[in-house]
Amino acid sequence: MEESAKAHIPTEAGPAEPSEPAPDVEITVTSPEQMRELGRRLAKVLRAGDLLMLSGELGAGKTTLTRGLGEGMGVRGAVTSPTFVIARVHPPLGDGPPLVHVDAYRLSGGLDEMEDLDLDVSLSDSVVVVEWGEGKVEELTEDRLQLWIHRAVGDTTDEVRHVTLTGIGERWAAADLGVLAV
Repeated sequence: MEESAKAHIPTEAGPAEPSEPAPDVEITVTSPEQMRELGRRLAKVLRAGDLLMLSGELGAGKTTLTRGLGEGMGVRGAVTSPTFVIARVHPPLGDGPPLVHVDAYRLSGGLDEMEDLDLDVSLSDSVVVVEWGEGKVEELTEDRLQLWIHRAVGDTTDEVRHVTLTGIGERWAAADLGVLAV
């Protein structure tokens, strides 16, 4: 039987003050299916206007997590890596927001280059996930959820990933990201 995801939530007792950053949540994932499941759980706490920045080595599981987000959000189309098209918009099948999935790996500029993508949806009406967005998209909004996915590098078949979630801004200050570790 597969071991369930484990979490370590380094936090002090009591809710976060609005002026304080939300505590980091650390989750250990032991398989690609658990990474997708984490994405499905994360989809339940997201809303239109949310920006997620995914960072991690090649093969860490950024697209796998985003695939789970798409499943949890109930969007149309298969969520695949947008490396060559740079961005894909997945419209909702129901009442939820669209999912905009961006791979900024090949983008050398910052926000100007993102705006040049000419996405056909308003970013404030969508959930936007940007892989490799560090140093490129922070100016889109003051509120964002940063996910770092750490894995063993080198010649290894190790499936273990350590995911650190950091909420930045007022939107995430009081969010209980610990529910994702269930």
